[in-house]
Amino acid sequence: MDLKLLQAFVTIAEELHFTRAAERLGVAQPVMSQWLRRLQTEFGQTLLDRTTRAVKLTPAGAAALPYARQAVEAARLMGRAIEEEGAPVLGSVALGYAGASSRPWLPGITRAVRRDVPGVELRLRSMVYAGSAPSLVAAGDLDLAFGRRPLTYSGLVDRVFEYERVLVGVSTDHWLAGQEEIDLMDLAGEPWVMFPAQQGSTVRDMGIHLAAKAGFIPKITQEAPDSYTILGLVAAGVGVTLTVSSVQHVATPGLRLVPLAGTAQYLTATLIHRRKPNRATQAVLDILTSLHPEPPRPAGLVLD
Repeated sequence: MDLKLLQAFVTIAEELHFTRAAERLGVAQPVMSQWLRRLQTEFGQTLLDRTTRAVKLTPAGAAALPYARQAVEAARLMGRAIEEEGAPVLGSVALGYAGASSRPWLPGITRAVRRDVPGVELRLRSMVYAGSAPSLVAAGDLDLAFGRRPLTYSGLVDRVFEYERVLVGVSTDHWLAGQEEIDLMDLAGEPWVMFPAQQGSTVRDMGIHLAAKAGFIPKITQEAPDSYTILGLVAAGVGVTLTVSSVQHVATPGLRLVPLAGTAQYLTATLIHRRKPNRATQAVLDILTSLHPEPPRPAGLVLD
């Protein structure tokens, strides 16, 4: 089977638009149409329905797409293997990261992988929320992912990457901004800005849990999808928030981050992978371990 026919099918299925698919492969649109016709003739099945308004997969096309993707990916890795003949480890590793907390580590990780294991392609994927990491790794969509404890999936393991201290975010003109520590009860009557409910945010879950332990239900008056937006809204005076120390690198004028009063409390940031990773994934794990050895458990309360 001609590989370019499969590439055409996969690209059209991803774009659902013949012109955009042709642009991705650098060919004329009539050529894409011809390749798809040849593939459909070879299988004796219609894989894509095309009208003047839309392109969509047929049931046969939907069934064939995962295998076509695998074949295209295998051919791509074969080409990399030939190009990197002397490389000791070959493969592709998908690394999932979430939000602002893990992004500062990505440039150093990527640079080290390219330097130390040039035969491994590191594919970075944004997960939005760390709570989705275990399911994505368990399903095979990711090989590695930044997440947080607790880890409840069997067949997966994690190691501590960082302990993130719980902080309060307020605007610099807020009445609590001058405090060196902020008592959680001082936030009981304040409007809160938090991540959306039912989206897998461990930071939101932590905030609600701590408020409940203190004896109140937080008044979440504004939700936002990421730490950058949340911190910006807090700086603008929309409300207060509970966050973690790993977002301190986000430069937000008008924002002050203050520790909670009392015993320091921490969330545990982890790196999650399957119990028996393949060689390429293990090579990336080894690099991550050398770059970021497991930190000592801090004094205080770790919210595992």
